[in-house]
Amino acid sequence: MNLQQIKQRFEVIGNAPLLNRALEVAIQVAPTDISVLVTGESGTGKEIIPQVIHNLSSRKHGEYIAVNCGAIPEGTIDSELFGHEKGSFTGAHGSRQGYFEVANGGTIFLDEVAELPMQTQVRLLRVLETGEFIRVGASKPIKTNVRVVAATNENMQKAIASGKFREDLFYRLSTVPIALPPLRNRKEDIHLLFRKFASDFADKYRMPSVRLSDDAVQVLMNYGWPGNIRQLKNLVEQISVIETSRELDAAMILSYLPAEREKVPAILGEGGSENFSERELMYKFLFDMKKDLSDLKKLVIELVHQNGDFSLSNDQTAIVNRLYKEVNPNFGQSRILPSPTEGSVNEFQATPETEDFETHEEVEESLSLEDREKELIQKALEKHRGKRKYAAAELGISERTLYRKIKEYNLME
Repeated sequence: MNLQQIKQRFEVIGNAPLLNRALEVAIQVAPTDISVLVTGESGTGKEIIPQVIHNLSSRKHGEYIAVNCGAIPEGTIDSELFGHEKGSFTGAHGSRQGYFEVANGGTIFLDEVAELPMQTQVRLLRVLETGEFIRVGASKPIKTNVRVVAATNENMQKAIASGKFREDLFYRLSTVPIALPPLRNRKEDIHLLFRKFASDFADKYRMPSVRLSDDAVQVLMNYGWPGNIRQLKNLVEQISVIETSRELDAAMILSYLPAEREKVPAILGEGGSENFSERELMYKFLFDMKKDLSDLKKLVIELVHQNGDFSLSNDQTAIVNRLYKEVNPNFGQSRILPSPTEGSVNEFQATPETEDFETHEEVEESLSLEDREKELIQKALEKHRGKRKYAAAELGISERTLYRKIKEYNLME
């Protein structure tokens, strides 16, 4: 089967390069018995990959069992996976086969594998290395021939570092890693998925399908989708049932989207790690640029000081005077250079103020993030004549966030 046929068979919607790559790797490893670890955020559709692998393998006629490791209590997980003998624990009234015994010759999908207790991880490692396991309460090992595909939404390196997950088991499970991209990295697929879900729910509830305006499509593409495809599907179902209008604009979509949490990337500094929001990172970058520009202005002034024989034009004289005033706000109305009508421009003439140039202190402007944010919002609103939709797009935030900031800073027109 080619990639397009796989998508049609398993109802995979989208053409994002990262999605295509994940499916291509799954197709390549399917004929083998290599263990696969699928990683990705919650709601990205990780359960599709083991289904593709199982159905394209020689085990396709065997059992396929999906196990949510996080949903099984710690006290019973060993019994569920490996079975138990009669009387091995309270309530064990008879012997029971575990999933690894039932799925012999087939495939087991261990979803949320990072949630396995440490004792169960030891048992799982033995199955992967020797193909043997022991029922709870038994002493005789049982052979099994099972292909294991695992999935997790956790950062496995952090889980290993914290002692939550065994490193040797991680490497045994992730012989071939497959990463599924979050929905925010599949912007070109968002509208396709919306239309697919809208059509499905229209058939399910016997009503016309909802449609998006152009600005509504942009809202969906610019949203972060922390819940990924699962969140988008729930949104479409909710709108399909509640809204009477079948034409959806941006304002209507925004009313259903929860406010996004700030994404806080970690930045390592000299004193350790500090957390900055994306907005703060932008401000820090702008402040650094301003400092560099200020240093450059000072350098120009110093060069003029040291080379009094420079020949400057009228425009150049005005530029030097303006730069000097910008780096020295207390300079007043005086000029570092005379205009051509007041004297020769070929000879540097310092005023009393310029002789103390080295002693002038630059007055730093406020670095308050709130002041900067308020100023940027004001400028964006002025630029777009109060049109909040365009101002929000200019600032890179949602309209809902902009409304909240306008109210917070009392910027109502």
